[in-house]
Amino acid sequence: MPKGSLNVSLKGADDIFSTEESRQEQQREQVQQIPIGELFPFKNHPFKVLDDESMQRTVESVEQYGVLSPLIARPRPEGGYEIISGHRRCEACRELGIEKVPVRVQELTDDEATILMVNSNIQREHVLPSEKAFAYKMKMDAMKRTLGRPSKNVGQVVPHLGARTTELVGNTTGESYKTVQRYIRLTYLIPDILKMVDESRMAFNPAVEISYMTPEHQRWLQAEMELCEATPSLVQSRRLKEMSQSGTLTEHYLHTEQKPNQRQKFFLNQSDVQRFFPPGYTPEQMQNTIFSLLKTWGHAHEHTQNQQELER
Repeated sequence: MPKGSLNVSLKGADDIFSTEESRQEQQREQVQQIPIGELFPFKNHPFKVLDDESMQRTVESVEQYGVLSPLIARPRPEGGYEIISGHRRCEACRELGIEKVPVRVQELTDDEATILMVNSNIQREHVLPSEKAFAYKMKMDAMKRTLGRPSKNVGQVVPHLGARTTELVGNTTGESYKTVQRYIRLTYLIPDILKMVDESRMAFNPAVEISYMTPEHQRWLQAEMELCEATPSLVQSRRLKEMSQSGTLTEHYLHTEQKPNQRQKFFLNQSDVQRFFPPGYTPEQMQNTIFSLLKTWGHAHEHTQNQQELER
């Protein structure tokens, strides 16, 4: 080697990140048996722990096999541990009276914990639109801070990565940055209208347009929707958005001029659907199952429509 020359071996990005991940894995992770009373939910956890059929399956699984996959948590400055992944498993253990659960303890910053929390929960079988909306928002904000980016434009490109933050957020679920942006818009809906979206009483795309209306105008609209038992179409929602932003929308207009199309009601006879369910299913159980299947179908259909729209 010539005198004065340096033998520098430059590692690729994959090697650098792999080395960093391995180092963090070795230094920060350990599985412990932690008393359940020392475990606390993630702050502002966007994913609900519902007492539904899925939760019941989790309880039955834990009762039969135990906790097969350890929870992930991080130490809290005030004591105890904050759950990052495993809220339903933890709740199942509480219900069964289990005193200690296996937990993989990690030392994580707030932003690291938020990103891991979203990534660990977003792949659930059933995720409500509101859950996805707030989860995407939390992850996007955490990634902006981690990447040292400004937070004014959710579609802004990250120079050193060549991608939008919203695009990186959607990588976990395979959704485009535009779809991620639409979900994040739902966080601007008032709670009553957001609940309508979760319950499939309002379609996703009109709800996105409504999210641009002021909270006061949304309250006017929500009252009118409840009165009429109807929701605005996509075209009507865009018109309401424009009027709200221009300051020309009034309660009188909503009540007298902007009547949405009345929704037609229909009923299913129990005898027609009973044969599709196991013996002993109550009408309420059948109804909940039907709604759950319809929500899954609706989300898949909506995703297909969004993809087709982006390809045009």
